[in-house]
Amino acid sequence: MEPDPRFTLANERTFLTWLSTALALSAGGVAMAALPSDVFVPWIRTALAVVLVTLSALAAGMAYPRWRNIQRALRQQAPLPPPALAAVFGYGVAAVAVAALVLIVVSG
Repeated sequence: MEPDPRFTLANERTFLTWLSTALALSAGGVAMAALPSDVFVPWIRTALAVVLVTLSALAAGMAYPRWRNIQRALRQQAPLPPPALAAVFGYGVAAVAVAALVLIVVSG
């Protein structure tokens, strides 16, 4: 059965949002890595960059499988699958933000 086009398009917008989130996380990681060596402790700066780029890879890598699973559920009129990595992204970005905030306060 063909799902309502509005749901298919909403699913597509969500897919694109995952990709734009991945791009933003990647840009944040690259920006963190590109900071001068006298800004923050180098190993912490590198760790934050690695976490951000890893989250970026996860978001990009999981975007299509999530789109496909939701599209399948819409076609079969089945329950939608839960967002398996939502907690990872929420807590991961929050941890990076808190660590960056602490570094900003301590170095300022």
